[in-house]
Amino acid sequence: MHQPPTKIFQLTPNSTKITQTTKEAMQLQLSVLASGSSGNATYIATPTTRILIDAGLSAKQIELRLQHIGVSPASLTAICLSHEHSDHTNGARVLQKRYQLPLYANQPTAASLQRTPKGKECQFNIFQTGSPFTLGNLTLEPFHIPHDAAEPVGFRISNQNTHIGIVTDIGMVTRLVTEKLKGCTCLIIEANHDVDLLREAPRPWSLKQRIRSRQGHLSNVEAAQLICQTATDTLQHIILAHLSSQCNTPETVLHTIQSQLRLEKLDHLTLEVSGAKQPTPLWTSP
Repeated sequence: MHQPPTKIFQLTPNSTKITQTTKEAMQLQLSVLASGSSGNATYIATPTTRILIDAGLSAKQIELRLQHIGVSPASLTAICLSHEHSDHTNGARVLQKRYQLPLYANQPTAASLQRTPKGKECQFNIFQTGSPFTLGNLTLEPFHIPHDAAEPVGFRISNQNTHIGIVTDIGMVTRLVTEKLKGCTCLIIEANHDVDLLREAPRPWSLKQRIRSRQGHLSNVEAAQLICQTATDTLQHIILAHLSSQCNTPETVLHTIQSQLRLEKLDHLTLEVSGAKQPTPLWTSP
């Protein structure tokens, strides 16, 4: 059967902006619904705007995890994609169709997904990497990150003076990444592997090389260094993401990063490890 062409809508910067002044309206909430090679999705919300960053689980699993933290899937405002890999996009098509959700991506990501059977059915709102745009009373600034995808991005998400920085699936730290994460209240940062565990893992050498490459994934030590480079007086909470099931453990990553934070006199920061099986508790900005 002939498939109708996928519609692409160009996003106009600063559209649908809502001004809020009360403290309650300025609060941000977030939960990492899932993180890892089996699927990634993060919920971020104000009282009037609720979005997903990535939708890499099945639609059913995302619905269950939203309900677990007390959120109705029907209340979502939009889905924003960081890149086209399936562990970040698996549930996007069904969620968009089921709840008539706007789906946001940059042009290279959308084009890559359009070449897949599921992606042909999606309708995309296109953002420009490097250009902030608004969804309700959230401002999202997508920025380039190094990874082996078409045009992968991290996000700096803001409401008034509260900022959340998200970088997962990132092969190396760049000056741009460091700049965009400074001044955040909460960071979601990849800590994929322990170098020694990766070296000893029963994995093909080619896969190990990909993981360690500049287009691959951050190690625990690299994640700790990134946190220390970007920490300012505003930073309070850090969620560690995308842990490898074979080459990392929560205990290992916490020990590595807590040790570095103590050396840098940053041990007042709270750390949390996200996982594949259940969402993190809702974090609320001060």
